[in-house]
Amino acid sequence: MNAPARVSYREALREAHREALRCDARVFLMGEDVGRYGGSYAVSKGLLAEFGPERVRDTPLSELGFVGAAIGAALGGMRPIVEIMTVNFSLLALDQIVNTAATLRHMSGGQFSVPLVVRMATGAGRQLAAQHSHSLEVWYAHIPGIKVLAPATIEDAHGMLALALADPDPVVMFEHALLYNLEAARPSTWPRVDIARAAIRRPGTDISLVCYGGTLWKTLEAATALSAEGIEAEVIDLRVLRPLDDETLFDSVRRTHRALVVDEGWKTCSLAAEVMARLGEQAFYDLDAPLARVCSAEVPIPYAKQLEDAALPQPATIAAAVKRLLGRP
Repeated sequence: MNAPARVSYREALREAHREALRCDARVFLMGEDVGRYGGSYAVSKGLLAEFGPERVRDTPLSELGFVGAAIGAALGGMRPIVEIMTVNFSLLALDQIVNTAATLRHMSGGQFSVPLVVRMATGAGRQLAAQHSHSLEVWYAHIPGIKVLAPATIEDAHGMLALALADPDPVVMFEHALLYNLEAARPSTWPRVDIARAAIRRPGTDISLVCYGGTLWKTLEAATALSAEGIEAEVIDLRVLRPLDDETLFDSVRRTHRALVVDEGWKTCSLAAEVMARLGEQAFYDLDAPLARVCSAEVPIPYAKQLEDAALPQPATIAAAVKRLLGRP
């Protein structure tokens, strides 16, 4: 009997790109090494041969330049997908994304929209040190005028791209680099996904664990370990970092009465801080314990493997934080 077919997060993204390029002549992909090289993480491997250099465009090493060109193409009626190698490099295009793409609808009185999708790798765990490993999603989640997505599952990696392309305004999509090799059974048909609501990935009654992106799988591992000790944690995958789905968070806390936020960003001014502030403002009287969070150490991400691991949230540190909140040894 044949084993069921499997698909990786990388392959799911590639299929989503292929479907988008086939279905809409306005869609094209551009970025550094997306063509002949197949993308820094092999997401676009084979697409140049299939669709040609007009639809899969290698760009110069100038994030400011090629993101600006994509904004112009979007204003002209195209549907560009821009791949930036890593969130650290996206800072070179911050002016284009924040000061131009995010503001044009407002500054034009609604006359112009920028249907642009910007994809980028984020996160640590690969020993690539401080200039390739940070989690700066909160920088973009701070900005009105853009939608910010963080697909953590293979289904979301596949399904979110088409929805992002259909959005009339800019969408920034963060793909945690450790997820590209994630594999699961290929669904017979890809499910519909949502870019408006958070997802409850594991139901529970004792505490709400809020996470996103690369921290989802560590949080689920921690929840499984806690279950063996009689602690049932509910795991919420935010999925959409702007706008946040407050209602799913509040509903969960009304059931569990405790919450811990797991965020690979640094603690200071983090996305975790925003989630905690909203829970404190609007769900305070549902809480039976102080809010807590597990974030990365406040240092540039180290190169050495043991130091990198120590700087990042891990299943053991998440589980330990839960037990402290619950007063368990």
